[in-house]
Amino acid sequence: MQPTLRLTNGFDIPQMGFGTYGLRSATQAILHALKTGYRHLDTADIYDTHENVGEAIQKGGIPREEIYITTKLWSHSVLRERVAPSVDRFLSELQTEYIDLLLIHWPGNTPAAETLAAMDEARKAGKVKSIGVSNFDAELMQEVIDTGFPIVNNQIEYNLNHHPQDVLDFCNRHKVTVTAYSPLERGDREQEHFLSQLVKEYSVTREEVLLRWLMQKGMIVIPRSSNTSHIESNYHALEWELDKADVSKLDEAD
Repeated sequence: MQPTLRLTNGFDIPQMGFGTYGLRSATQAILHALKTGYRHLDTADIYDTHENVGEAIQKGGIPREEIYITTKLWSHSVLRERVAPSVDRFLSELQTEYIDLLLIHWPGNTPAAETLAAMDEARKAGKVKSIGVSNFDAELMQEVIDTGFPIVNNQIEYNLNHHPQDVLDFCNRHKVTVTAYSPLERGDREQEHFLSQLVKEYSVTREEVLLRWLMQKGMIVIPRSSNTSHIESNYHALEWELDKADVSKLDEAD
């Protein structure tokens, strides 16, 4: 059974997701991820993988309610009047009746409150179950919290090189889950040396160590790969744990 995080609206989100940006043979990669055990698929309008996700789900034969779909509104769809038709298009492309989590992909010139109001209407209509944002710093997160809309997730870059602890701390205080994208980026020489020691100690891959680190920090991870063996080995990060002291050392590696 995959570990999940409980959102403030009562829904559960799988902590291990599969990213779909820039995949080769996307449908086949997503299908293999589903067969491996992934139940959270992360996509976005700008990734142009909605149809691949929909096709893979249809071919995989896994009940829709067992799969969690996250997608995101790009900048051309954030005006209030454009959100509803975009959501309808997403549903058609994904071949589904609802989206589990809809995010604003990037902050921009359109006030987040305007976009969130339309997203919340889609939520109330049953087309979206949860709403959130992506790439919002702590200051912008305060602004969206102040809107009063039920924000449950902020997807940000978080890895050895880029770890905005202030954003993570803010979200944790406000019970907003955080999804880490680009979790496998390489660190500096010292960081990678420490990683190599952990790889040997735990007999796992470098990627597994990084994914395990972030999950034990309470984050959702969305590694992506078109390589079947990497898809499988990344998923194995669910099968073991890092010692708490090693989690702390990775936090301090800078």
